[in-house]
Amino acid sequence: MSSLLIADDHPLFRAALRQAARDALGEVELFEAGTLDAVLALLDAQPQVDLVLLDLHMPGNHGLAGLAAIRAQFPGVAVIVVSANDDPRVVRRALDHGAAGYLPKSAGLDDLRDAIRRVLACETWLPPALRASVARAQSAPQDADLAARLASLSPQQFRVLALVAEGLLNKQIADRLDVQERTVKAHLTAIFERLGVRNRTQASVVLRELELRDPARQVQH
Repeated sequence: MSSLLIADDHPLFRAALRQAARDALGEVELFEAGTLDAVLALLDAQPQVDLVLLDLHMPGNHGLAGLAAIRAQFPGVAVIVVSANDDPRVVRRALDHGAAGYLPKSAGLDDLRDAIRRVLACETWLPPALRASVARAQSAPQDADLAARLASLSPQQFRVLALVAEGLLNKQIADRLDVQERTVKAHLTAIFERLGVRNRTQASVVLRELELRDPARQVQH
């Protein structure tokens, strides 16, 4: 039996994804989370999860940073990005950072079901209307390089990097991760080397490069 995690902060959309998953797979184990922190905690507690349907702009997630976090910390879990943003360049970036599929929130139930089935069959899935434009969208060299550098981090190193980006000091990070402060310092040394940066500020900038604007919020404001 497949196990899916629906990661979205909108209850109505989670309900639609639940129905699509049941329609696509029949018997399926479903989990739900409304924040990125909850997603990461659930994946840590439920290692059997096969697939995450990830909203790019749920609380705690700013664009592609959540995708990068999941791919770094749980590399065996497939991710379908779910977003109101259907810009081919954004889709291309998501694929470059390890997404197995990309699903616009405007997609119909048939697309939802097809995406879930194909990604669980180890295929990559894009909506038919976007395939040609995404194929034409060139991968940005800096994105491919950034994805490779982030992928070189261990799961714990990525956690340290994320906390550095939140502005936490070494002692605070040590307390949060329940490790010694010297362990955090050792992780930071490795992180700086692997990311090709010299200090905490530059390391934080690396994660900020993954941020994207939320088109839904742009419309609201």
